[in-house]
Amino acid sequence: MPHRSRLTGFVLDCQVDDLAPHAEFWSKALGKRLETVDEDGDGKYARLATDDDEPILLLQKVDHASRIHLDIESDDVDAEAERLVALGAKKIGKIQTWWVMEAPSGHRFCVVRQQRKPFGPHTNTWD
Repeated sequence: MPHRSRLTGFVLDCQVDDLAPHAEFWSKALGKRLETVDEDGDGKYARLATDDDEPILLLQKVDHASRIHLDIESDDVDAEAERLVALGAKKIGKIQTWWVMEAPSGHRFCVVRQQRKPFGPHTNTWD
């Protein structure tokens, strides 16, 4: 059964104690309003406001070194993860509803549930 996917956003992984001042920095640096400094009520996620035709910009509090990764959204997370494995990616681990993946280049990225509806013009359909 076909599934769809597209680049959904960029995640700034921040190894910090308090995410708020870093979210404020990126808000000012990128000229994007700070939508929320605590998206899930656990202090782990902050979101910058973006238009529907722009990638989502999320900051995530992490235990590993600070870095940036991208998220690919899909209407079938497992099928998309398997498609990427067939291309040479590795599954690192499933967290709640998404897969942490590693590209052949060593870059980490995530395959997540569809974040915004509708998918829009930049969607790929895979068989």
